Amino acid sequence: MDDASSLLRLLGDETRLRLLRVLSREALNVSELTAILGVAQSGVSRHLGLLREAGLVSEQRGGTFTWYRLASEFEAESSERAPLWAWLRAEFARATTDTRADDARLEEIRRVRQESFAQHGAGGEQRQLVPGRSWAAWARALGLLLPAVDVADLGCGEGYLAIEAGRWARRVTAVDRSADVLARGKQLAARRRVRNIVWKRGELEQLPLADATVDIALLSQALHHAAEPDRALSEAHRILRPGGRVLVLDLRQHGESWVRPQLGDAWLGFSDEELRRLLGTAGFHDVTVRVGTRRTGDPFTVLIAVGTKTAAGDRRTMNRSGADRVRLPVHKGHATR
Repeated sequence: MDDASSLLRLLGDETRLRLLRVLSREALNVSELTAILGVAQSGVSRHLGLLREAGLVSEQRGGTFTWYRLASEFEAESSERAPLWAWLRAEFARATTDTRADDARLEEIRRVRQESFAQHGAGGEQRQLVPGRSWAAWARALGLLLPAVDVADLGCGEGYLAIEAGRWARRVTAVDRSADVLARGKQLAARRRVRNIVWKRGELEQLPLADATVDIALLSQALHHAAEPDRALSEAHRILRPGGRVLVLDLRQHGESWVRPQLGDAWLGFSDEELRRLLGTAGFHDVTVRVGTRRTGDPFTVLIAVGTKTAAGDRRTMNRSGADRVRLPVHKGHATR
């Protein structure tokens, strides 16, 4: 009875149940579990230690990481705990706000793994190991093909994209509303010796940049945080030089409402047509919207959108349906819906 009582107390903790649930789906390391659960690394390690001592979780060293998974003895049908695992499995199948969030972050871990591993193939063909092949290296190489330009990273967060752009741009202006994340971005840029970034605090709807001062405006996973996406895009249009381009990476419309309280999202993504319309209303022409990445089982699809600000002497702009029309003069102020 003491053993049964201890086991039930162990399973009476929500975080430990969430750990068991995700580990029943994938072998993960402590860093990945921390990202999925949103729990401090020390807390994750403590819970894993208790679950391992109870024989519910196993660990295996692989490379530079220790991987954790559900103990095979716990899952086995012949195990004395098989009825307990059957009950837990049924409970784990019930979707809640927390479990949907955990599943979404697990899919993000899987996506990052897939894009980080140097293994690529097509269809059912055997994957080929290519030492040194890296999507990050390809992105940096493509950046070198661009001319020297001034870039604004709008909603830059901790500055990872701004720092990458700084490797090929003439100058990058990184804007975010949070002083804390800007400070972390500055520290990261200093460690990586990227010195051509100017960090500014400001809102997407009221950017701290003068008119027509940048060539490329980037909004990467930022637009769904904007209180007014139309004004944010109009501001991007305002700061661009004639002929400049905006590049948007954002989520396609989805139903994962848990992102509002947990991630602070103001919008549950945008439909393809809505994103196209927003760019057109802001004054961009030659608008293209397409899928950037999509994975089976992942509730989030990333859209990529690009638009061009009317060049000097070119009077085109976009109407709401996406067709070219003429409008004089070219509007440089805030747009409203």
